[in-house]
Amino acid sequence: MDTPRSCLKIDADTFRSHFNLRPFLFSHNLSRHPLVQLPRLVKLAKTLDRSYVDYNAGRIPVSLPNWQDAPHTGLTAEETIHNTAEICSWMELKRAEHCPDFKRLLDACLDEIAPLSEPIEPGMCEREAAVFVSSPGSVTPYHMDHEINFLLQLRGAQSVSVFNADDAAVLSEEDLEEYFSGPAIHRNMRFAEAYQERATVFELCEGQGLHIPTTAPHWVKHGDTVSISFSASFKTRASLARGDVYRMNAVLRQLGVEPLPWNSSPARDRIKHHAYRALRRAHWLPRPPVAAGEADASRAHGNA
Repeated sequence: MDTPRSCLKIDADTFRSHFNLRPFLFSHNLSRHPLVQLPRLVKLAKTLDRSYVDYNAGRIPVSLPNWQDAPHTGLTAEETIHNTAEICSWMELKRAEHCPDFKRLLDACLDEIAPLSEPIEPGMCEREAAVFVSSPGSVTPYHMDHEINFLLQLRGAQSVSVFNADDAAVLSEEDLEEYFSGPAIHRNMRFAEAYQERATVFELCEGQGLHIPTTAPHWVKHGDTVSISFSASFKTRASLARGDVYRMNAVLRQLGVEPLPWNSSPARDRIKHHAYRALRRAHWLPRPPVAAGEADASRAHGNA
């Protein structure tokens, strides 16, 4: 399946100053790609393991900290895609790279990003693709992600409110420790209306993309037509080590020690990272819980 020679248009200066620190816009030329048309997405939904297909009603609050509270439409994945325009719903097709066609599309995008990201934060790994199909007016609740994300808007429009990952007013050290120590599927967070004034709001339309740094909280309101977007995400050696530091800080806090926040002391962060790995290898710490369907990927990549 043909993919354009060049998929993305990213300003190199903006990338250098913002990558994995602050969100920024870029453009792409994948909106007409045959993989992201609804009939092909129906096929993808049928192909993926059921644990990778997440869909529910779209009329939900921004604050939905317990993902299990999300109401369901009662439709199948295929019916949800076919009726997206009429029935308010929100669908994520996770780990789309398990399908070879979508893996090629993911690699085409990230192979363009790697020459820009490697000099800044080397060791790109754990590449993942996801496709989002959302009804008009639907909401994706407030959440954050482990991954470094490049979100491509392929059809329709969405308004994305992004918050800084280093803004303690919306994201505490304890929040981050709990997040990295908890199950990967539990990404939703409690949202307070007062937070919104601290957000940067991006109005994404077809042909635009948005870089969202790791653990930058965000929520989405979709526009007046069906929205389709494609997430090309990855981790780096540094982002994996950061997760270990937060997990080690959580252990220290449970022992009654007030840990230094991540990035307060690079030397201590290195010690915590290696200490956490050593304790895990010695089976003195439990493996962080993962969602159903994620264990295979965790084993494959050696996630902590």
